[in-house]
Amino acid sequence: MEKIAFLGLGHMGAAMARQLLGTGHPLTVWNRTAAKAEPFVAEGATLAASPAEAARDADVVITMLADPAALDAVADAIVPELRPGATWVEMSTVGPDVIKELAARLGEGVTLIDAPVAGSTDKAAAGRLGILAGGDVAPVEHVLAHFGTVTRTGPLGSGAALKLLVNAAVLGGVALVAETMALADALGIDEGTARTALANGPLGGAAARAFAEGVHFDTSLAVKDTDLATKAARLPVMEAVLEHFRRAAADPGIAHADIAEAVTHIRRSS
Repeated sequence: MEKIAFLGLGHMGAAMARQLLGTGHPLTVWNRTAAKAEPFVAEGATLAASPAEAARDADVVITMLADPAALDAVADAIVPELRPGATWVEMSTVGPDVIKELAARLGEGVTLIDAPVAGSTDKAAAGRLGILAGGDVAPVEHVLAHFGTVTRTGPLGSGAALKLLVNAAVLGGVALVAETMALADALGIDEGTARTALANGPLGGAAARAFAEGVHFDTSLAVKDTDLATKAARLPVMEAVLEHFRRAAADPGIAHADIAEAVTHIRRSS
């Protein structure tokens, strides 16, 4: 059984890493705030004091980090420690350019796979995420299957690219639902009537996510993801969506709340 190192125990990372407990894989975990790793240690995982320590003896290294800056800092630490034969599975949402930059830094015999996920914390906790995997997935597909359904997207970087597309669609739809509810308010349409109409229409999925409870997609990360998309192509609508989420994230009470809270902010400020 491969030795696995899981780096990054935020909302998504913690739910995902939990799927590896009890699988028979020796699991080492690391998080910038070490206290978040304590429940995993209590259930048999080993706590690493640093990313380098976590990666040193691992066969599979999984990173699930907040943004390109956090990933770059961790990469600085782990790249010298990755041994020939090791596989690095990068599951953060960082875009394909970052993946290509990481690949250029790796030593001989180290394999990099980009495998960001589709789904929120509820699906992560249930092991039902969609795994968008680019590169030579076969050697670690059985590991990724613990997190959900693996879709092979093509060459290295293709998973990261598809994730930007998926998130742009989700965040664009959620922002549109928020604006549509602002229109309902202006027209005096009953809240329940408006939400039911949206749920039964073509924006049904976006409406469900806009009003979801018990899940978490950090609003500040929505800003990051939308920004990555608008830097990849000229997207005037998504630029407007980005501005919506930026204004919402400027509120300290919303910045690290779920995007459903941003919907309320967008609705009130439209």
